[in-house]
Amino acid sequence: MDAHKIISDIKSKKLLPVYLLHGEEPYFIDQISDYIEEHVLEEAQKGFDQTVLYGKDTDFITIVNAAKRYPMLGNHQVILVKEAQNLKWKGDDDVLLAYLENPMKSTVLVLAHKHGKFDKRKKIYKVAEKVGVVLESAKLYDDKVAPWIGTFTKDRGWQIHPQAAAMMAEYLGNDLSKVVNELEKLMLNVPKEREISVQDIERNIGISKDFNVFELNTALAKRDVTKAFQIVSYFAANPRSNPIQVILGAMAGYFTKILKYHYLPDKSPQVVAKELGVHPFFTREYDLAARSYNRRKTFDVIAHLREFDLKSKGLNATHVEQGDLLKELVYKILY
Repeated sequence: MDAHKIISDIKSKKLLPVYLLHGEEPYFIDQISDYIEEHVLEEAQKGFDQTVLYGKDTDFITIVNAAKRYPMLGNHQVILVKEAQNLKWKGDDDVLLAYLENPMKSTVLVLAHKHGKFDKRKKIYKVAEKVGVVLESAKLYDDKVAPWIGTFTKDRGWQIHPQAAAMMAEYLGNDLSKVVNELEKLMLNVPKEREISVQDIERNIGISKDFNVFELNTALAKRDVTKAFQIVSYFAANPRSNPIQVILGAMAGYFTKILKYHYLPDKSPQVVAKELGVHPFFTREYDLAARSYNRRKTFDVIAHLREFDLKSKGLNATHVEQGDLLKELVYKILY
């Protein structure tokens, strides 16, 4: 069960007595717990029948005592335990286990256990699965972020150009809360009837459409020496907005896809898009990049990227500016 299905069931008044939300991606956990907090009870009921607790400030007895109360103004009460990972989950949670084995049907208990997986070996996990909903909120892989951006915007009634989505994914990474904040900023400034473009990303998020790691990878794929060095010179002049670790990570992801492309037996656009996790719009570029960098050269580039990642962290390269490291790296890749 995913976050969309859980929220859909809640909208349909299909409420269950416990929601155990856990995992490394906080966005989906917050999405569900926030929806429950905002929509399950009417505003007039919340002061009487909604309790918000925080893991570091509460304990299992307090949670269970709250959960055992009857609602005062409606059919349900809501108990939200935020930051539940901070509870003392070491043997003193038997009182919660006993409650979950026979929960109040009128209570909606939400355990928001963020920044890590809940221990699935615990009896609480198995009982929660039986009587309620358990969601494991996993981090998206980097190559899934751009498609997720496309789906998110479509669900909200907007469209985004694949290159714009890819640019956002490259720069913002897989922190979905950050991605959503930037998308909401875009939606305030771009009308629904117009596709969100690369130019919109530049104007509203501050990512240069000409000088970014996305364009650097393209320049390297084309072996466009002038453009590649223009971009890294821009990075060198603006190190705060272009941190080297982000750049190296994006380049490593790109050349790893090129290597994977080399080993695909079927290089049709549909297969390439699926296997590399990219939009079909970009498959031609990977074909071009694979011709620019044969298998051996691609392995060499990946080795250079590892070497310069270590140098950027101070290994064998103390007191070297990040701009100089990037220029040397690009020279090695191109020559």
